[in-house]
Amino acid sequence: MPSPATERQQPRGERIIPGLWRLRLPLPWSGIPHANAWVIDAPGEDAGHILFDTGLHTDESFAQLVEALAQIGKRVEDTRLLVCTHAHVDHYGQAKSVVDAAGCEFWMHPRHEHMTESLKDPERLLEQRVAVGRESGVPEELLQYYREAGSAEKPGVSGLVTPTKDLVDGVKVETAVGDWLVVETPGHAPSHVSLFQPERRILLAGDHILGRVALYYDYGWTPDPVEEYLSSLDRVENLDARLCLPGHGKSFTDVRGHIEAHRDTALGRIERVEDVVRAAGPATAIEMIPEIYGRPLNKENAGWLISETMCYLRHLEHRGIVTRGDDEDPRWTAVPRA
Repeated sequence: MPSPATERQQPRGERIIPGLWRLRLPLPWSGIPHANAWVIDAPGEDAGHILFDTGLHTDESFAQLVEALAQIGKRVEDTRLLVCTHAHVDHYGQAKSVVDAAGCEFWMHPRHEHMTESLKDPERLLEQRVAVGRESGVPEELLQYYREAGSAEKPGVSGLVTPTKDLVDGVKVETAVGDWLVVETPGHAPSHVSLFQPERRILLAGDHILGRVALYYDYGWTPDPVEEYLSSLDRVENLDARLCLPGHGKSFTDVRGHIEAHRDTALGRIERVEDVVRAAGPATAIEMIPEIYGRPLNKENAGWLISETMCYLRHLEHRGIVTRGDDEDPRWTAVPRA
């Protein structure tokens, strides 16, 4: 009999309400066993369906998507429209494969450079990541190792495809269960949007809010992703949704409570970063991360924690609370309180 861990890695399709299904698509990542895609019937008889997000691209992923769709009586070829909540590999990874198989339209927010530019020039992205590591205080010998290891990484994306329509405020996605309104929710990614069905008060949230708080921000693409994220939480809270369809994990009904949990966690980490800078500074982000999060850096969490921490530090810098040295001295210091 398969173990629970093995079962979690199997693709699955399940109905949420009539006309709307969740596809659970496996991920090969520790601590994040799957991503969600959502299927909603298109309007009209025999009109096919609309697919929201696609999962990560791996050697097995397209077959897994096909299997999950088959479990709910659907085919990839009957996808009439593909919508991506944001351009991260676990949501956009199979977009080109789906578009090629179905010949469908593809809608996504126009601020997708954080994904599409890297696909056009992978070496540029790698050098940008190395620059972020240097800015964070990573030693040069480790940066060289990271550069060599990164050049061998698989991108998790089946290919480059750009949207045929921009998902921005005011755009509607018509489905058999009503129109879904686009709500721009940057922070987690510059390209992030959520979609809201007002009559049923359902929020399709991508990675903006999850059942279990797991904050992440793309560093280096906008001046202050943390402030964007907090503002986006306010926007979503004002919608007064009663059911959330997240990018990972099960759907949930206590939407307001989850928004508050995400906000409290973000604000708590901002405060924690400031406290650590005041106690430990001048110090680099790398030196402070174990104290901030209570665990050491390793190869699995380094990219995540460096990006998150640098975003908090830049947020505090914009507020005039901390300051950083130059490229030769990437240490952070707290500004004395008045």
